[in-house]
Amino acid sequence: MFLCSLMRRLFPTAQPGTQGGADRIQQVDPQTAIQWQAKDEAVIVDVREPHEHAAGHIPGAILNPLSQFDPSRVPADPGKHLVFHCQGGMRCGPAAERMLAAGHTGTVNRLRGGFAAWADAGGPVER
Repeated sequence: MFLCSLMRRLFPTAQPGTQGGADRIQQVDPQTAIQWQAKDEAVIVDVREPHEHAAGHIPGAILNPLSQFDPSRVPADPGKHLVFHCQGGMRCGPAAERMLAAGHTGTVNRLRGGFAAWADAGGPVER
């Protein structure tokens, strides 16, 4: 029992059924995230690589690539929704897990479908 507890502390995860915070990683649909951004109710973090971000990105998104992800570069704003996105919705999961492992106590919202879904839903894009 002690070994399991120690392993959870050393290697926190956000997998379902663990104490890592799976309940604090949520999926958010593009329409909701677009509304949050329009009302200035979201901090949006782009975990894609710089060349992807340069090709097109969500206005105001903070670039923090998964390959170099640094939780300390994510601004803490308890009054806003924290939204991570990548291109298609896969890379933001590991970034969210790293954020929780670093001690973030709030919810991390993963943009369902990523940047592609955001653009398809009519969200603003800067190029």
